[in-house]
Amino acid sequence: MKTQNANTKLAATELSRRNFIKRTTLAAGAAAIYFPYVGKALGANDRINVACIGVGGKGDSDSTDAALNGGNIIALCDVDQNQIDGKLKQFGKDFPAFRPQVFKDYRKMFDRIGKDIDAVTISTPDHHHGLAAIHAMQMGKHVFCQKPLVQTVSEARMVRALAKEKKLATQMGNQGSATDGLRRAVEVVHSGVIGKPVELHVWSNRPIWPQGLDRPHGKDSIPSTLDWDLWLGPAATRPYKNDVYHTFKWRGWHDFGTGALGDMACHTVNMPFRALKLGYPSVVELEVASRLYAETYPKTSRIRFEFPARDGYPPLKFWWYDGNPGDELSPLRPDVTVALDIIKLQHKLPDSGALIIGEKGKLFSPDDYGAKFFVKLEGETEFTPSHAHEACKVVPVTIPRIPKVEGRGWTTAHMSEWFKMMKDGTPAYSNFEIAGYLTEIILLGAVAIRCGEGKRMEWDGPNMTSPNLHESAQFVKRHNRFGWKV
Repeated sequence: MKTQNANTKLAATELSRRNFIKRTTLAAGAAAIYFPYVGKALGANDRINVACIGVGGKGDSDSTDAALNGGNIIALCDVDQNQIDGKLKQFGKDFPAFRPQVFKDYRKMFDRIGKDIDAVTISTPDHHHGLAAIHAMQMGKHVFCQKPLVQTVSEARMVRALAKEKKLATQMGNQGSATDGLRRAVEVVHSGVIGKPVELHVWSNRPIWPQGLDRPHGKDSIPSTLDWDLWLGPAATRPYKNDVYHTFKWRGWHDFGTGALGDMACHTVNMPFRALKLGYPSVVELEVASRLYAETYPKTSRIRFEFPARDGYPPLKFWWYDGNPGDELSPLRPDVTVALDIIKLQHKLPDSGALIIGEKGKLFSPDDYGAKFFVKLEGETEFTPSHAHEACKVVPVTIPRIPKVEGRGWTTAHMSEWFKMMKDGTPAYSNFEIAGYLTEIILLGAVAIRCGEGKRMEWDGPNMTSPNLHESAQFVKRHNRFGWKV
C-alpha cells in the first residue's frame, strides 16, 4: 500500500499545472495521448461485474444506470437494510437475471468477493467516498464515484495518483459533463469569443438540508435496520440521533459532508473550471459568512479564490456564493452591478448560476450543470442564447459529444462514458485526473470556511500546504478512526 507522502509526491511531479492544462484544453479523442491510459480495458463484448456501494438516494439511480449500461450487478452494499430491500425489489422487477450478493461493509465485500469484481459505483455520504474509492483502486478496480469525489484535499490527491498509477477507468458523478451545452460553452470560451477571462462568479441555492446548527444533546435508539457504527465509518464516534444525520441530513456536518460547495460546485463550477483552465489557486479566503458553528457549515457564505496567470490567460478572481433563498437569512449573492444584465434577462437573479466576465464580453449559465448558456459582447445591450449568437455559431466543434441513452436522461449517458472507458480505453470526460483536480480546488473553499472569516489562505498547490495559514493543515487531511485507515 502506498503512503500518503508517496502519492503526494507522484501527484506533485507528474500532475503539474502545465500538464493539467494540456489535458483539459485539448479535445478528448483528438489527442488521446494527453489523457489517462487504461491498462486494463475489458473488451467490447466482456460482461462487466459491478459492485454498488450505497444504493439509496443517488445510489439508487447510479446502480440502475450501471445496469442499463450493461453492467452485471453482482453485489449491493449498504449500511441500511431498508435501502438494500428497496433495491432488491426494483432489480427483481426490472433485471430479474441479477443475483447480487448483499453486504453492509464494503471492506468485507472486497475481502470476500474482490476477485470477482471488475468495477464499483460509490454513492455513499461524502466521508466514505475517498476511502471506498482508494480501497477499490488499490485492488485494481475501475471506479465511478458520486460528487464530490472525496471529502478531503489529501484524498483528492491520492485518487488522482492511484488512477494514473493503476491505469484505471474512472468517472465522477457530475452528470453535466455529458451535456452538449457544457462542452459547447468550453469551446466558446476557448475560442476567445468573450476574450480573456478576468472574473468568475458562481452562486448556489444550497443548502437544502439543515446546517448552521450545533450538535443536539442526548441519543436515540438506533433503528434495527441501520448499522450506525458502519455508517460512521472513518469519522469519530458520536451518538445516533433520529432524523439528524441519516438519511439525507449529513451533508451540512463537517464530519460527514462538504456543505454547499461539495454538493453543487462539482456541478456549477465544472464548466468554468474547464473553460478557464483554472489549475491551483494561489489564495483562498472566506470573505464573509453568517454565524460560524463548530460542527456544521454556515447557512450562507462568500469565498474568494485567486488564480495566477496561466497558459496565456491573465490572473483571475473567482467568487463563490451559497445560501438558500427560502431561509430566514438573505443569502449572499453577486452585487447588483455585477448581476444587472442577468437580472434584465431573467427578470430577477436566478437562484443559482455562473457568470464568466471576459475582456470582450460575458458568458452566463443559469443551469446548475452548464447545459444552457447566454453570451453578451461589448456594445451589445443584452444577453443572447448561445445557439442564436452569431459569434458562437462559427466556433468549431472540437470536443466529442455523446448520445443520450434512449428513454433515459443524461445520468445514464454520463455513466456510458465510464463503461466505454472500461471497454476500449476512451477517456471519460470527468475521469479522476480531471475530476480530482476540480474537487481538490473546490474543497479548498471548505478548508477556508473552517479556518474562519477574513483569514487569507495562501496556497502552494503542488505541495498541498499553506505557507502562511498553518492551521489549515488540520483540515486538509482527516484522521480516520481505528479500523478505517488508508
